[in-house]
Amino acid sequence: MQPFNAFRGLVMPIDRANVDTDSIIPKQYLKSIERTGFGPNLFDDWRYLDPGEPGMNHGRRRLNPDCPINQERYQGASILLARENFACGSSREHAVWALLEQGFRTIIAPSFAEIFQGNALKNGLLTITLPTEQVEQLFRETSEQQGYQLGVDLEQGTLTTPRAGTIHFSIPEAARKRLLLGLDDIDLILRHEQSIHAYEKRRAAEAPWLFPDLPPPGEPPGKV
Repeated sequence: MQPFNAFRGLVMPIDRANVDTDSIIPKQYLKSIERTGFGPNLFDDWRYLDPGEPGMNHGRRRLNPDCPINQERYQGASILLARENFACGSSREHAVWALLEQGFRTIIAPSFAEIFQGNALKNGLLTITLPTEQVEQLFRETSEQQGYQLGVDLEQGTLTTPRAGTIHFSIPEAARKRLLLGLDDIDLILRHEQSIHAYEKRRAAEAPWLFPDLPPPGEPPGKV
């Protein structure tokens, strides 16, 4: 996972409340166990005018011109602006992978489904919760100004608007640190690798029956 650095990005709005994970990545695409390949299927049912299935050439499908993700003014967007209870429904880490692969680095909303928010932060996708009034103002400004961008500074906990305004936000400190350092769950475990090996060695000596594949203390490896 890459460290999360400050950036300035184009904002794309999704002006719907209670967007569920099936809308973000429909169930038929969950068959894959890979973490890539989901970007073209983000918001699949809204994005295309015909139904999609895994393995299709999505470049040949008919695009829905009313979906923001297809509109010229939002091409290259890296910040998603959403309404309350974003990503409710079933737990799908695929939803986070699809958003990341599409190029989104930050999502701003009044509230998120708890499971999705945990999945997002663990995969390097910053979720920012703001009061409804501030989100509403961002929706208005995004609609009024083509090419609307925000500056995102996680270290300072600020959003900078085109009009030089500053919006402060916060996320749990543990999540903030892991994003800034680019640490996923495996990285966090590996930071304690020496302690883990020391514990396993001690436990093998204390309870060798728990480690049948290891030689008894004092015997070289491979001795039967």
